[in-house]
Amino acid sequence: MPTLILLRHAKAEPHAAADVERSLALRGRRQAAAVGEELAAEGRLPDHALVSAAARTRQTWDLVASRLPGEVTSVVTDELYETGPRGVLDLVRGVDDAVRTLIVVGHEPVMSGTAAVLAGPDSDPAAVAQVRVGVPTAARCVLEVPGPWSELDRGGARLVAVRHAPESSD
Repeated sequence: MPTLILLRHAKAEPHAAADVERSLALRGRRQAAAVGEELAAEGRLPDHALVSAAARTRQTWDLVASRLPGEVTSVVTDELYETGPRGVLDLVRGVDDAVRTLIVVGHEPVMSGTAAVLAGPDSDPAAVAQVRVGVPTAARCVLEVPGPWSELDRGGARLVAVRHAPESSD
């Protein structure tokens, strides 16, 4: 069954010349590396990544990917910086069905909002409650998708977990 992982970027510095240029804080670098290590330990290895073009999301992905065995193809896109859940869903629908595990690295409240939109009736109630209020930095929402990416729609996935990165308390 295909798996979709929606990852909020790790903790970023509070200021930059422009929001899109905000870099990861030291704490965020530790969080992102820990997420990669946890994904590897869990055996949830992405085949493909969609990454927002913002500095903090690209840095998050680079650190996550550095802890994974093998190469993961990735696409960096401006769309993930400026879109909402519907836009994320459109991007996911365009992914090749050969991809078994897809990770999307983006921003709040869009990552939790997308998880909430996709969560079907068989989803974990605690995970649904969490995404309805938002997720902290470096948290990931894990969804099982019962069919091809192109057919994914509202309520069409099973939200199985929301995992928080170590040191993720904001």
